[in-house]
Amino acid sequence: MGKDNVFFLEVIEWFDETGRELVHRIPEKGSGEIKFGAQLVVRESQAGVLFYKGKAGDAFGPGRHTLTTANIPVLTKILAMPWGTTSPLRAEVYLANMKVFPNLKWGTREPVAFKDSELGLVRLRAHGVFNIQVVQPVLFINSLVGTMGKYTTQEIEEYLKRVIVSRFNDHLGENLDSLFNLPGRYDELSEGLQRRLQDDYSRFGLSLKHLYITSITPPPEVQRAIDDKSRLGVIRDLDRLVKMKAAMAMEKASETTGGAGTGLGMGLGFMMPAMFAETFRPRGRTGGGASAAPQKITCPDCKNPIPKDAKFCPHCGHQQLVFDQCVNCGKNLPPNAKFCPKCGHPADEKPVPKICPNCKAENLPGSAFCNQCGEKLG
Repeated sequence: MGKDNVFFLEVIEWFDETGRELVHRIPEKGSGEIKFGAQLVVRESQAGVLFYKGKAGDAFGPGRHTLTTANIPVLTKILAMPWGTTSPLRAEVYLANMKVFPNLKWGTREPVAFKDSELGLVRLRAHGVFNIQVVQPVLFINSLVGTMGKYTTQEIEEYLKRVIVSRFNDHLGENLDSLFNLPGRYDELSEGLQRRLQDDYSRFGLSLKHLYITSITPPPEVQRAIDDKSRLGVIRDLDRLVKMKAAMAMEKASETTGGAGTGLGMGLGFMMPAMFAETFRPRGRTGGGASAAPQKITCPDCKNPIPKDAKFCPHCGHQQLVFDQCVNCGKNLPPNAKFCPKCGHPADEKPVPKICPNCKAENLPGSAFCNQCGEKLG
């Protein structure tokens, strides 16, 4: 479609039969000669992007759209005789799947280093699931898809997993002092990690809708240490049980007549202050966490609410249809920009990975802790 058809106009549409494709290019193989007047049909869960003469044009929302190129049926073939009847006016359409892709799995291939305040250096394994959605199709195609005919979740999962694991290591090092405090904090850690990853994903036109940590597994010897501490907690409960039994014994002793009962009551009376001093000591309480605020569609620059289909922010003029972003400040860049209009950095500058000064391991840009040795990066 859009390549070998000489006489007729094209009707371009796409159905995702696998449920795993993020982007599909038409034609899938080679380049195309989409003609003037071709019809593009975009479904509710899709967005279409026309690439003409090698450059991305506008993004098309749901509906039927008439495409405008300089390829005229039959006439273009005659005019393209010097190029072997192959028109140099190449045109392709990318259709992005805008639905939420759920239940993508992430996990640590190798254990990550975590400096525990009580146990020292511990190597942890972690696993979970996450959901993603394409929110800026032009930026996503320009930054990750390139010229591929189709792009699936399987081809992007590996990179996204690496980003999650790296940020997970940083987030754990900054928000958890010891594994003994881990139980009951999975939801808090998951929400914090999701917020931390939003900037990384937005640079590729993606949105991280949900992220869950399902398990954090320390080595067997550390698990045994945690179990031992749990047993100490059980022993404290047994101590309360002994005190209760002593109180019941005193009650029975008070009912007993004779010298034996009097002696037993006096002995327990001397023991009672020490036994119940800990019982009646006031204990602190912990407050519950606040519920997450509902998400709104806001401008990434000025944070004001904007219409869902707006191409520019009505408050600050920030461009919503993203072609590229500055790696330094995250500002949306206009097409063919050489420098960022906000910070002045070169538009083609790439982020530099961080090298650990201790073990020389390479970490993702912006990492705070080394994945290999757990040392804090400067």
